[in-house]
Formats: sequence, structure tokens, C-alpha cells
Amino acid sequence: MARHATRTAPTPDVPDGPLSPPVASAAATARFAARLHTSFDTVRLLWLLIEAHGLCTGHQRLAWVEGIARRLMPEGSDLLIVEVSDADTGAPAMLLPLMRRRALGHYVIEWLSCGVCDYSAPLLADARPWTRQSADAAWAAVRAVLPPTDRFHFAGIPQQIHGVSNPLALLSGARDSIQIASSLALHGDPETLIKRICKSSFAKNFHKHCRRFEQLGKLDLVEAATAEMVDAHFATLLELRLNRFRELGRFDLLTQAPVVEFYRDAALRGLSDGSVRLFGLRAGEAYLAVIYVVIMKGTLHALLLGIDQEAVPNVSPGLTTIGKLMMWARGQGLDCFDLSVGSQGYKQHIGASGAVLAELCEAVTLKGRGSTAYIKLRGKTELFVRSKPGLYKAVQGVMRRLRRLKN
Repeated sequence: MARHATRTAPTPDVPDGPLSPPVASAAATARFAARLHTSFDTVRLLWLLIEAHGLCTGHQRLAWVEGIARRLMPEGSDLLIVEVSDADTGAPAMLLPLMRRRALGHYVIEWLSCGVCDYSAPLLADARPWTRQSADAAWAAVRAVLPPTDRFHFAGIPQQIHGVSNPLALLSGARDSIQIASSLALHGDPETLIKRICKSSFAKNFHKHCRRFEQLGKLDLVEAATAEMVDAHFATLLELRLNRFRELGRFDLLTQAPVVEFYRDAALRGLSDGSVRLFGLRAGEAYLAVIYVVIMKGTLHALLLGIDQEAVPNVSPGLTTIGKLMMWARGQGLDCFDLSVGSQGYKQHIGASGAVLAELCEAVTLKGRGSTAYIKLRGKTELFVRSKPGLYKAVQGVMRRLRRLKN
């Protein structure tokens, strides 16, 4: 399949409004051009226009990704932003934020995530349908402008981006991973939302838990609306979350100072446009839980949750917070509540729908083959362990004990 690729050149000015004309179908002879940007400066305008008029998740907002590059990229790694366009018309097709880093004696190109992006999803300029053939053609153009590497590894690839097939998930080299993302579609009256969209057992427990917490005082979902409130909410979130994770013997990225500063800075910046928000569940004067969310294009992404599990015995502040927040989201006109990645049982208890995420793990050189083979073997091993509930529970117990000893 023909392709064209160039390596530099700043992005030309793009007019406001739709970035490309409607496309009825993905042409079998689709041809793509690619440009490599190593700075946000040369792609900022196009990024903001696609963010406003195209399709992307909250994890690919420019402010979020710039924060990752500024605070979390490993020393010596390279920023790689690839702009893909139609080779015949020049119309933008998508942006892919990537990075290249050293890993045990070889180079790997990864999604620009650094642990704070749930999803590897390009910013799509429009809702054109993609096929495996057109996705492979675009990926060939992308690879032609990237610097040398030993392997590629993109994890957490959603199958769709706001209803449009994700070209990364369609690639010939992509495979289903062991990761699952869960979400709920929000619709109708916020006051009856829980009863209508959630499982009856969750709805019953939600209302019961609300009544139990109200015995402590008036129950409110409090949004952090000022910088002072953001700092206070975030400090409470850290305390509750780290205490809980130490108790469970689980690792958390929030033990790392740069990650803490990234999330705090993003929340403070989010005050200007509401894209990043903190909510606390308060009974009387006591905070029972704090949740950190990102909002983008009708979707609320729930990212971090800290809970005081000991506040009231046998009552869940976490599930109560999620229920209250779903009602708030629907009241704001949002239509999707994203519960993030993971197969935790509480998501099924609520009534969320799960979707398998894809993964792209490709070796380019002999150096990269060993790591790629190890990653694939590790995935198969974890999948086998998860398929054996008794074994999985035993392994989890061992890991928890080791982490507690380490702490």
C-alpha cells in the first residue's frame, strides 16, 4: 500500500471548525502522510483544534499530556508526537503522543503515559470509519518517521473512541490484553438514575448506605471549587488512599512525589475549565471519601479514590461516593461514567459493562525480541493465574504480605 512520510515541518494553521470533510467510508486505497514533532510548540494549534472538534479521551487533553512530559517523562527519553494526515488532501487524520526511552540496554517506544493515562488512544480529527487496512497504512506512515527503536509497546488500547473504531486496536499486530475497562451509560432523570441503570442490589445498598451515613450528619458531595479546597481535598485523598493501600499491601503510584505533584497541578489547572475535579463525600464535618475525576466530551473518568473504610462498619463510602457522583454527572448532562481499568468486583456489582482492551507489543530488532517475548509470556502467565480463582487469591495474598514487609 502506498504511503508518504516526512520527518519535520511545523503544522500549518488550521481553520476553526471541522478539520476535514465528512468521509463516507474508509477507502481501500487510503494513503497517509506523517510528520514527527519533538515539541508541543509546533503542534499545539492542531492539537487544540482536534481536541475541540475531533474525538479524544480525557487522557489525551493537551494540558494533561503536557503535564506528563513536563513532570513524569524519564530523564533522557524523547518526546515523539506524530501527526497523521491524508496524503492526497492534506486533511488531518490523527495525533499520536509517544515517547522513546532506554530500557535495560535497548530502546522502546511507548505511549506517552508514564502510568497516569488509562488509555492509549490517538486524537482522531473526525469520525471517519477505520478498517484494518487503513489502520495498517496509517501505522506504516507513523513508523517511517519515528527514530530507531528496538520495540514498540502500547498497553491499554480501547476498542473504540466515542463510538469510532480505534485504529490502534485494528492494527494487524494488536492483540486482546488481560485488561478490562468498565463504564456505565448515563441517561434520563438524575434522581432516578441509580434505580434505572444500576443493578437492583446496588441501588438497594446505595440508599441504605446513604441513610447510615446521614446518622453522622448531613451527607453532601462537596466539589473543590477553589485552590484552597483543591489542596485540602487532595491532601485528604492522599491520606485516605495511602493508608488504605498500605493496609491492603497494594502498590500505588501516589507514593512517588513527581506523580503526586502531577495530579495536584492538574487539579489546580482544572479549576479554570472544570476538566479536572475533586469531590469529597462529607457527613457532617467528616470526610468519608475523596474522588479525583477528569471530564471530557460527555464522559467522566473516575481516576483516584480514597476512602475511610472504618467510618461506619459494613458501609461503603466508596460505592456511596460513586453513586452520588453518577447522579451529579447526569445532572451536568454527561452521558458516560468511566470506571477506569481493572476487573474489581465492585464494578460488576454496580452494573457496569466491561470491554477488553488491546495491546500492541512488537519487536523490531534482536535486542527487542527478548523483552517482547517476556512481556507476552508474563501476560499469558497472569491470564492463566487469573483463570484459577484459588491460585489467583493465593498469589494476591503473597504479594500483599511482601508489600507490607517492604513498607
